[in-house]
Amino acid sequence: MRSNSVLTNLHKIRFDLQNYFQKMPQLLGFFASELILGENNAQENQEILNNYRDLGVVHLLSISGLHVGLYVLIISTICFYLKMTDEEAFLCCCIVLLLGIFLSYGQAGFVRASLTYFLGKICKFKGYRVAGIDILGLACILHIIFVPRLFMMAGAILSYLLAKGLQLTNKFGKMSQSILLNVLLTPLLLFYFYQVNFLTVLFNLMVVPYFNWVVMPIAFANVLLFGFTKKLAPFFEQVLELGEKAIGNLSNTKLGLLTFGKINWWQCLILILLTVLLIIALREKTEWKINKKKLSCSLIGTYFLFFSMIHFPLRGQVTFIDVGQGDSILITTPFPRRAYMIDTGGKLNFSGKKMTPQINRITIPFLKSLGISTLDGVFVSHQDADHVGDLGPLLEQIYVKRLFMAKGLINNTSFQKRLNGRVKHTKLIELLAEMQVKEPQIKFNVVYPYQPGEGKNEDSLSLFFRVANKNWLFTGDLGQDGEKEIMQKSNLSVVYFKLGHHGSKTSSNPDFLRAIHPQKVFISAGRKNRFGHPHQETLTTLSEQQIPWVSTQDCGMISWYYGGMQKPKFSYFLKRGKR
Repeated sequence: MRSNSVLTNLHKIRFDLQNYFQKMPQLLGFFASELILGENNAQENQEILNNYRDLGVVHLLSISGLHVGLYVLIISTICFYLKMTDEEAFLCCCIVLLLGIFLSYGQAGFVRASLTYFLGKICKFKGYRVAGIDILGLACILHIIFVPRLFMMAGAILSYLLAKGLQLTNKFGKMSQSILLNVLLTPLLLFYFYQVNFLTVLFNLMVVPYFNWVVMPIAFANVLLFGFTKKLAPFFEQVLELGEKAIGNLSNTKLGLLTFGKINWWQCLILILLTVLLIIALREKTEWKINKKKLSCSLIGTYFLFFSMIHFPLRGQVTFIDVGQGDSILITTPFPRRAYMIDTGGKLNFSGKKMTPQINRITIPFLKSLGISTLDGVFVSHQDADHVGDLGPLLEQIYVKRLFMAKGLINNTSFQKRLNGRVKHTKLIELLAEMQVKEPQIKFNVVYPYQPGEGKNEDSLSLFFRVANKNWLFTGDLGQDGEKEIMQKSNLSVVYFKLGHHGSKTSSNPDFLRAIHPQKVFISAGRKNRFGHPHQETLTTLSEQQIPWVSTQDCGMISWYYGGMQKPKFSYFLKRGKR
């Protein structure tokens, strides 16, 4: 019972701290929560995280060895003035660090640094002469025993690789060490985050002092004082606001930032091994000079090869991005690659509360994983939030050359708000039926609407195009009346068709489906959505006409690849959804 009571009390302490931090101003609460609990409210603070990530200094926000060193320094200093022995001071440090491990929910970097400290001090007390690399290895083994899935977490891999890198580069000067450490971590950053900043070393020199001497002292001082007096909190918040504004402005310049794309696990391993060999070679004497040059050229050449494989693809794709209850389709061509998007998705907001755009956690990372930082064109079907709700955030983060829409939508007030201040370098083009958008490797034919509208469902921009001898048709949320008009005025032979209005019974007219006779249809709809999409009436029509269908509800992201030496094929993120 006692152990349960102790654990319960510890959980209560953590819960009370969460509530305590939530009462603080936004930035103070954010940093306190990050530095002590290892968590944050991503909804409100996503922009801060993005700024630190783009500059390559997001590691500062993680509970890590820096915190362990700070805690040990403070406790050891207090114990020194209290005339306590080294063993007593070590015991005090152990208690505080174990509490820190619990409060941070076992954050990998904090646990790694704590275990290293524990083992190092024990070896010192026992008189054992153990190399630092062996202590790190033993800490890693103990960590895996308690957390078998340790290296399934990005933070753990980054933490241990960084610790190993510090040992490998301890003979270099600070600037050389910083550069080599960043080179060592780059493969993992590309594997997990798909981008790298060449000026990370410079940004670390600028941001680290601010974080160590401004953010951390203010955050910890506020944690201690906020419960007694709240008068200092507004001043502290203003100081942090100034600092974060400067960091945000620096991040918005995108200086040094390269969207590289996602590398495979074996590519990541090759780059890490080459980097480690190069660091070892640089540590040795002049007889390694030839190897240094060869290793440097091999490393640079390997990066260039992997970059070329991502940015100069031999295959194109049509991908239905799983954005839940909404539409977002990416279309790319083989080298020279062109990238287009039909709608952006967007979460329907029934609560009225401010939400972080879901494009930040779904579409933007997906584009970056493909090495895409520019879209040649974005087609907007109509005004509904589940189709264009995330258009604004997309325009802020990805350069869009041209924005296509049905004629009349530009006059829609709500749509104008989405564009406000975001289309300085984007060309706006209005379209009507029988117009064409001719691109080097693809030609988009507009088949609807025939008259200018207001951006409603019945005005949905509908596109027909052909790639790899396959005809595709997208009709947004167009209803059955619009489908009948297309059927009357156009003679379309369609292989693949995205069902209108997420499979609603208001679309997918049986005669229209019979006329275009698709070989397969696709439904983009959210799981357990409140509208009941796709409707049973639509599924019955598909069954009666023996038309196969797949849905993002069941399959997740659906991709069709074409080009190169391989035959076109479909790929489903969730295999269980294939029908």
